[in-house]
Amino acid sequence: MAAFDEKEYTQSFDLNIWKRLLPTVARFKKYAVGMIVFCGLSAVVDVSLPLFQKYAISHFIGGNTLDGLGPFIASYAVGILLMSLLCVTSTRAAMHIEMYMGRDLRRDLFQHLQTLSLSFYNVTPVGYLLTRVMNDTNRIAGNVAWGLMDIADALFYVAGTFIAMLLLDWRLALVVIVIVPVVAALTGWFQPRILHWNRKVRKINSKITGAFNEGITGAKTSKTLVIEDQSIAAFRDLTGTMRASGVRAARLNAVYIPLTLFFSTMAVAIVLLRGGFLVVEQVLDIATLSAFITYAMGIFEPVQNLTGNLAEFIALQASIERVTGLLEEQPQITDTPEVIEKYGDAFHPKRENWEPLEGEIEFKDVTFRYPDGGDNVLEHFSLRIPAGATVAIVGETGAGKSTLVNLACRFFEPTQGQILIDGRDYRERSQLWLHSNIGYVLQSPHLFSGTVRDNIRYGRLDATDAEVEAAARAVSADTVVAKLPNGWDSGVGEGGDRLSTGEKQLISFARAVLADPRIFVLDEATSSIDTQTEQLIQQAIDHLLRDRTSFLIAHRLSTIRKADMILVVRDGKIVEQGTHESLLKARGYYHDLYSKQFAEENAAKVLGA
Repeated sequence: MAAFDEKEYTQSFDLNIWKRLLPTVARFKKYAVGMIVFCGLSAVVDVSLPLFQKYAISHFIGGNTLDGLGPFIASYAVGILLMSLLCVTSTRAAMHIEMYMGRDLRRDLFQHLQTLSLSFYNVTPVGYLLTRVMNDTNRIAGNVAWGLMDIADALFYVAGTFIAMLLLDWRLALVVIVIVPVVAALTGWFQPRILHWNRKVRKINSKITGAFNEGITGAKTSKTLVIEDQSIAAFRDLTGTMRASGVRAARLNAVYIPLTLFFSTMAVAIVLLRGGFLVVEQVLDIATLSAFITYAMGIFEPVQNLTGNLAEFIALQASIERVTGLLEEQPQITDTPEVIEKYGDAFHPKRENWEPLEGEIEFKDVTFRYPDGGDNVLEHFSLRIPAGATVAIVGETGAGKSTLVNLACRFFEPTQGQILIDGRDYRERSQLWLHSNIGYVLQSPHLFSGTVRDNIRYGRLDATDAEVEAAARAVSADTVVAKLPNGWDSGVGEGGDRLSTGEKQLISFARAVLADPRIFVLDEATSSIDTQTEQLIQQAIDHLLRDRTSFLIAHRLSTIRKADMILVVRDGKIVEQGTHESLLKARGYYHDLYSKQFAEENAAKVLGA
């Protein structure tokens, strides 16, 4: 999935892409309009300053007098102060747009991600989403705010300068007007290429940082495998590529900067030469020539900035496409408007209309294949699971054991047929209603940053401390707390990295118990727990699953002997179903799996002894 981040966007300016960003930009219309107006006023003041210079030379130096010097200084100071205030005001507007637009884009993305279906997260890498939510939103907000201000400022200044030069002397103005497009063309050709190589340097630099981090954290493994020379060679390749890209960018800059300086200086030189002759011929006065030279020297930098910012804007389209594309991503599982009207949605639930869930589940002529295509995983499958029954799903790794549970939990929906909960198609009630009644314990449990107590309380946010501790004791999670320095208030670290996998599993069990769901799903939930801990919680599981509909996705077949029903999955298909005893008597695939695992466990015991 790294191709998401490596994709290059080289398309020219496309207004339709920018239109997709308009709803977000429209929230800051007042600040954007104000910023542009202030930039325009600032440019007007800036363009007028050389006219003060013209007046000073003509009146004070040419007239050999100091009359009116006080008002002149005051007027000039007012102009400088006014331009400074306008600059500060437009900068504040740009900062507001950048900060709040970035905040709103991140909020919108994060909220939208909560609505997307599980299938989206199955195929989308976390790194891709993090880049969209953090990097691309920052880039869009920053470029829109400051790029818009720079473009407005440059446009107003260049337009004002052209008008002022034409009014002062149209003959000299034509000299500058001819050379400005040359500088603009040079900038338009060089800037995208310099930008491309600089981005490549930053991208490779990220890889170097990752390789450096991997080299340090994996030093022990590298030494035990004796692969230091390969690590050094790979690192040398990365740094060599970065050096080559950096040199390429530097070479382009080394040509671009002197060329633009040459044409800029040539324009000023021609103005001086031509203007000097006009002064000698007394067609032009020295004061006007002085102001004109100031305009000629000052016009080329805004032209370069304008062309460079337009190149940045075109490159920004890649980020806009990625962010707006993510915002436009539609969940594959949605509630109908009628269901939302009655039961509410994930952010505005109408719990007062939720019926109690008993736990009877029925698969009624269900056919299913995953959204990315391929063969049907289930075909015309029917099964009724009474409320309170325990269903075990077994099979080899990768056989497709989670499919049935994903369908029952409505993480996916049938391609054909129905799934009934308490006799009603579960699409007639909200996803949140169903998910609020499910306790799911994963093989690789996830804990949130915070304390042990906080993580258990996620099962039911209004639970008291006493209820949290009781839930932990029910699955022996209090044994984890007893080992921690601050007890219940001990931090678990990012993702629970301060705890072992087995300890995280126990906390996850306690969280599910606190939620008191009507449907329990244990997805190989004891596979990461040592035998001693497993014995501690097995009795608790038996107690907890009583009178609750439960699914056990099992790796250790010895843990599901008491299940009311066992479904045997092979190559994505349910090939056998029955009780433990009936399946052993059938001497089919389940019998082979059980016999093989029983022999492996006995061998492990013998070796352990």
